Amino acid sequence: MALIEIENLSVTYHVGGRSIRAVEDVSLSVAARESYGLVGESGSGKSTILRAICGLAPVSGGRIRIAGAPVKTPRGKAFSRHVQMVFQDPYGSLHPRHTIDRTLAEPLAIHGIGDTDARVVRALDDVGLPPAFRFRYPHQLSGGQRQRVAIARALMLEPEILLLDEPTSALDASVQAETLNLLNRLRAEHGLTFLMVSHDLAVIDHMCDRVLVMQHGRAVEELSRAALAGAQMTTDYARTLFEASADRMLEV
Repeated sequence: MALIEIENLSVTYHVGGRSIRAVEDVSLSVAARESYGLVGESGSGKSTILRAICGLAPVSGGRIRIAGAPVKTPRGKAFSRHVQMVFQDPYGSLHPRHTIDRTLAEPLAIHGIGDTDARVVRALDDVGLPPAFRFRYPHQLSGGQRQRVAIARALMLEPEILLLDEPTSALDASVQAETLNLLNRLRAEHGLTFLMVSHDLAVIDHMCDRVLVMQHGRAVEELSRAALAGAQMTTDYARTLFEASADRMLEV
């Protein structure tokens, strides 16, 4: 059984009397402990799929299942214990007036989980940050350090699934590879399942077992890692994305 199942998903926004179909009839499945990528240009609908899973986008058709069970609306605490999301902007996703300690402890308090101090220190250690960072504020950290805190926060409830929305695109190039390698290590150590969004096939190639190429809200082509590495695309759009990222795929 797939851990994440999306069947004929459609997402429609209603803006100013107009209906905008952001995602149309997209299906995919992700096995437990797999890393699955969504790639495409801006506006392709890839991030909207993550938001739909979390209940942050208006689903107008189709079904979403986690571990075989349909997701409920609103998502609730049980969903949060299974699924967490890491956003693109590590500064915007952290409360500027909360210490790192408070940011990491908050999910534990909401879910009534004790042993807070030990769990916070362990989470920081997991992402390569020393215990002293507990009492810093986001503006006192670099972009890469802030994203490590965001990843640590997502791990506090020990979820099975991480939804990763362009987790390195806001970081300096020198920090991107470090963050991707961190995520790969955490997936192996914690047995995590990733559903990851990127506009960059180089990032997907480094991280993912399979990838779904999207364009204008629709699924264009699904590729295995081997097919991606061998440039075995069947659509012109997927090949264009590959050619644009080919040099970086050698570097990451």
